[in-house]
Amino acid sequence: MIEIAKPSQSDKEWLLREDIHVGKAWVSRCIDLGEYLIAREQGEIVGFLRFSRFWGRIPYMEMIRVLDGHRRSGVGTALFLAWEKEMRESGARLLMTSSECDESRPQDWHRRNGFSETGSIKLPCIQMVPEVFFLKKLV
Repeated sequence: MIEIAKPSQSDKEWLLREDIHVGKAWVSRCIDLGEYLIAREQGEIVGFLRFSRFWGRIPYMEMIRVLDGHRRSGVGTALFLAWEKEMRESGARLLMTSSECDESRPQDWHRRNGFSETGSIKLPCIQMVPEVFFLKKLV
């Protein structure tokens, strides 16, 4: 059974080790602001979803990651659905996410979960390929 919850400070070391794309300050910020969800199976953390708010308003899923050996088992979907529910209950009408243009599997996952491509931007000196943005309207 997959359990989804907000992480506590005791989960910080795991997040620092596994959320390699951001530094300690951002991990701490997201924990303090409740902008992480973690997934546990049999008491062990097996994945996380990190988000923020684009322009301070639109919930933006920055990263969703499931550990090897737990992928394609519903963990990512459980994280996403819990986040979507929380955002809807907070009054959000729109969700946002993105991926690099050459990441077809994540893009397919976003589409399966109701996101539609909305455009892309080039980020010279940051990444080699454009970033594709996706939106999902909450009704």
